[in-house]
Amino acid sequence: MQKYNKFSHHLNILSNASNENLSNEFIISGIYYKFGIQFDLSWKLFKELLTYEGISSYSTGSPREIIKAAYKCYNFIDEDIWLSMLKARNTITHIYDSQQAQIMVQEIITKYIPEFQKIETALIEHYGKDIKQF
Repeated sequence: MQKYNKFSHHLNILSNASNENLSNEFIISGIYYKFGIQFDLSWKLFKELLTYEGISSYSTGSPREIIKAAYKCYNFIDEDIWLSMLKARNTITHIYDSQQAQIMVQEIITKYIPEFQKIETALIEHYGKDIKQF
């Protein structure tokens, strides 16, 4: 499976998060685990798209650098939200309190999933059917 197809497939799964029993700690853990995967798939897709566009201004290829380069290349990326997602992804492994986990999941559902969906739509509009080659 190519990066875009993986991105889209995992987004379809993650998009069902709000339909789940959010009082179940196992479900909560699954949602933020899936969020981490979705985030990683996203920035790696950005990296591939930037390479396709001939952009290699990022030196280390870290997620932060890729996000900043993608923000400069595409007018549909909200840099603040993506940097917030990066921070959230890095914080997930240190959440041990169920109340913090609930807060994180609400942020994933209300803020990050819509951003992933917006990106999916924007990439389809930008690249058309060619997006599936990535």
